[in-house]
Amino acid sequence: MNTPNLNTESQLTQQVITLFNQRDYVAAGQTAKLLTARYPRSLVGWKVLAGSLEQQGKHLEMIDPLKKAISLSPTEAVLHYNLGNVYRALDKGEDAVMSYRTAIQNAPEFAEAYCNLAIAIEDHEQEAAIGYYQKAAQIKPDYFEAHSNLAMALRRFGRVTESIDVFKKVILLRPQEAELYVELGLVYRDLGQHTLAIATLSQALQLKPNYALAHNALGTTFIAIDQFDLARINFQRAVEIEPEYAAAHHNLANVLRDYSQFDEAIACCQRAMEIVPEHFGAYGNLLFNVNYHPDLTSDQLYEYYREVEIKFGQALQSTWKPHQNDPSPDRKLRVGYVSPSLHFHSCRYFVEPLLAHHDKTKVEVYAYAQHQTMPDQYTERYKSYVDHWVPTKGMTHDALTERIRADQIDILVDLAGHTGYNRLEVFARKPAPVSVHWLDFGYTTGLKAIDYYLTDVPTIPVGDERFFSEEPWRLPTPAYAYRPPDGIGEVNELPALERGYITFGTLTRAVRLNHRVLKTWSAILRAIPDARLVINSGNFRDTGMCEKTAARFMEHGIERERLIIGCDTPPWDVLRGIDIGLDCFPHNSGTTLFETLYMGIPYVTLANRPSVGRLGTSILHGLGHPEWVADTEQDYIDKAVQLAQDTAYLSQLRKNLREKLKKSPLMDEIGFARAVEDAYRQMWRRWCATK
Repeated sequence: MNTPNLNTESQLTQQVITLFNQRDYVAAGQTAKLLTARYPRSLVGWKVLAGSLEQQGKHLEMIDPLKKAISLSPTEAVLHYNLGNVYRALDKGEDAVMSYRTAIQNAPEFAEAYCNLAIAIEDHEQEAAIGYYQKAAQIKPDYFEAHSNLAMALRRFGRVTESIDVFKKVILLRPQEAELYVELGLVYRDLGQHTLAIATLSQALQLKPNYALAHNALGTTFIAIDQFDLARINFQRAVEIEPEYAAAHHNLANVLRDYSQFDEAIACCQRAMEIVPEHFGAYGNLLFNVNYHPDLTSDQLYEYYREVEIKFGQALQSTWKPHQNDPSPDRKLRVGYVSPSLHFHSCRYFVEPLLAHHDKTKVEVYAYAQHQTMPDQYTERYKSYVDHWVPTKGMTHDALTERIRADQIDILVDLAGHTGYNRLEVFARKPAPVSVHWLDFGYTTGLKAIDYYLTDVPTIPVGDERFFSEEPWRLPTPAYAYRPPDGIGEVNELPALERGYITFGTLTRAVRLNHRVLKTWSAILRAIPDARLVINSGNFRDTGMCEKTAARFMEHGIERERLIIGCDTPPWDVLRGIDIGLDCFPHNSGTTLFETLYMGIPYVTLANRPSVGRLGTSILHGLGHPEWVADTEQDYIDKAVQLAQDTAYLSQLRKNLREKLKKSPLMDEIGFARAVEDAYRQMWRRWCATK
């Protein structure tokens, strides 16, 4: 650049301003350097130099000129604001916060400073961030970013209902932005207002027909109301529009899985992981799919879980820190439960009996609650059982790890496994001396950072330890205690006595109805030509799913009129119409097996892969009826047929089974709580011995 012969400060200043306004940022920056070298107190020179560097993306170099400008004009709020933006771009969060706060002190009505301050603190100070967004929006009612960020923060931190009015205001500010309709549609979906969700997402597609995100969101909404064909159509459209859209591939995988297209589902998951290989939740979705695959051996299944440690666990071992917990072996223990399901969720039948009966002289209980829904009556009950309730939605994995360490948790218990919204990435950071996996998901986590899997011998037989990353800790009683819901009502007489034929039944989801199950159940129905089969669960609200399932049985020679497929909620009257329950395999049912027994109905199960394939076995051993456990598919058929031929035995069972269940270890809530506490104590003493 040929710099003109500019001798005075005013001439140089004018040239700097002219070049910057002409967007010749390189020349403006060079001239500003000349100006500030000759006249170090030139405020314009330092400002333009900083602005030129910003336009060139040289954020680190901006700090010095901005500080020089601030030294010349310390009360000029915009300089502090700009410095805050630089620090935020450089991931210097604390420095950014200080700069924004100084800007606000100098200009109390500086809306942009409030908004960016909120962005800087949102991960750590949720309520304060929401307050700053609200302040920015109040100062500038047409400030789109403030309203938009406020709506997103309210949704992120669980204040979903409050976010609706804010999203509506954002849409009024920019009514042609399809993205905003998607966000509002997802809020309606999360609140269970599915009609509004579908209408709002459809508006987004009217504005932007080839919008993959809207198709994906619409697909998830159709999943929520069990409209699987419509969900599949939208997920397929999303990946057609945007082939690199990982989430849509995963969602399509889940629909294909429910149609028993397991290989295709796994391929979709693997495609998604090629797109986003570092996404932990994406790998969990693959594991969820392979768990249900009917043709994988235990060795083949565990190979997928090995990858969890290799891809994610090993990298996080560098974050482990020594634990400073007091290693006294017999002191009161701090036990933390980490779960996204401490609300109206099927886990409550098993978590509540444990939390309700903890001996508070022996354990101090913390709940780290990752809520994705609005709190409900069960949330309040859970709160009453624990000593410390810690909401974790919106908290980063690092932040939650540090919180658990600060709470000095001794035993940290994962209740989620690889189910949605889990916090296994926190467990992988080893925030507590002892960690345990229990209950949901029904299989290993794959993480070496988790020490123990709380289980029993029927679930994980001795010799099957090699299929688990954790050490199986087998309780002397079943690895759960069941508390039935209110309102089930009394057990009725055996339906077969009145009908004159046997009715088999299951409350399973469609995903468990694989080709092996259909072949086995069809063989039972062929062996008893007048028998009926009831299949009832939420998946079968969709008539298309019902008819596709019926067609698969018809391929095995079973007449359509012998199949009663649908959905009833609650399912108690459905159970009253069933004589014999049928468990699925290789992935057993769970809660519904307890409900079946509680209604006086025996069930047949096949002992298969450890853990998920032996839940039915564990329950029957706890009840004292291992004779209903089959070792092969033919044995399964034989046991079901044998039960069906003895209606007198079934009738007697019907009258006595509920009472037997109540008196068994399966419903001994206090005994189970003591067994778990004893396990925690032994685990703790092991750790203390290493100190």
